[in-house]
Amino acid sequence: MAQHNELGKLGEQLATDLLIKKGYEIIVRNYVFQKAEIDIIAKHNNLMVCVEVKTRNSDFFGDPQDFVTPSKIKLLVKAMDAFIIENDIDLETRFDIIAVLKNKKKEQLTHYEDAFYHF
Repeated sequence: MAQHNELGKLGEQLATDLLIKKGYEIIVRNYVFQKAEIDIIAKHNNLMVCVEVKTRNSDFFGDPQDFVTPSKIKLLVKAMDAFIIENDIDLETRFDIIAVLKNKKKEQLTHYEDAFYHF
């Protein structure tokens, strides 16, 4: 597996652990719908939460969350809609980003709730 894939998987695991610590119930990881993949779908406070995890080993080129593009947001919304319909879920949905900065010297996780409306 390429090094960036391993870093991404590590970031997703760190994000999952953070969410569990915060009381989130993890419903599914790596849900795929057409061209979209949702890293984590969780339930928290009677909300379904779609979580995009962005992991980088440096913030030299910008913060990890800056790499969630409008086209990626569109794909995530479409995939989350499909998940909600497939599973007959009747809850509000929120979209979060967890930015993971991980290298030999640093491990920093930042959880942006309702992220698509704050960027």
